Amino acid sequence: MRHDPDVQRAASSYRLGLPRFPVTGRTGELLGRGSGSSLEFQEYRPYQPGDDIRHLDWAAYARSDSLMVRLYREEISPRSEILLDTSRSMLTGGPFKAHLARQLGSLFAMLASQLGGQPSLILLGDNRPLEVLSMETLDRLTSVPFEGVAPLPHLLEENAVPLKKQAVRVVISDFLFEGDPEQLVRRLAGDASTLWLIQILSEWESSPTPLGGRRLVDAETSATSDLLLDRRTVAAYKERLQRLQDEYARQCRRAHATWVSLIADRGLATVCHDELCASGILQPA
Repeated sequence: MRHDPDVQRAASSYRLGLPRFPVTGRTGELLGRGSGSSLEFQEYRPYQPGDDIRHLDWAAYARSDSLMVRLYREEISPRSEILLDTSRSMLTGGPFKAHLARQLGSLFAMLASQLGGQPSLILLGDNRPLEVLSMETLDRLTSVPFEGVAPLPHLLEENAVPLKKQAVRVVISDFLFEGDPEQLVRRLAGDASTLWLIQILSEWESSPTPLGGRRLVDAETSATSDLLLDRRTVAAYKERLQRLQDEYARQCRRAHATWVSLIADRGLATVCHDELCASGILQPA
């Protein structure tokens, strides 16, 4: 998917909206809390045996007769992991959800790699261990089937998801699974430096229309249910969906994380420019 023209345009137009002072990472473009070898001056301190003599400030020595060392702001790049839901529910409502999920997975991996890091794209499915794509294997995402049945909360309970401490963590899913949003957000945010939850829904999932009597089939369990999709049923569904989204948003605020909901039918360019930039997840390059 990295060769997708829409993904390439987005990768050249945006950067990750990361905090200015992430907790940890590798050498890269973001400023850390410690001292390092970037070109941005931080402060002076007295010379100590073993310090790099190239950082001695001879002008300060001439003024004060004291050897002083210049300290520079440490540059780091974040440790990044993208959790991509590859369950069957990502195929509901047509091809748009899975297509946008693949595009976003590739985009976030590419943007993270531009900072000098080695992002991991974790495919949330039924394989054990879960398949993890790197930048070298990112092209495989194009052919990854969306056929899993295990929801994210179940995978976390199994400790099947290889999470790293102090990572910038991006979760891409429709979040239409059973589970307590508070527990899920707390688990995902607990050891992350940054957490972004990105919900992808189809237009019909977001705002269904009355269709009369229908037999509904669960995409993951194949269970069936006969339901009358009249105005009353649709209104009740939309109210429940809104409560779910509001609860995720509330729990994310409590955990200093970010929640955003996207309509897949609108396309990558639109959701990047609108929702993802408005939420601060992306910023213009």
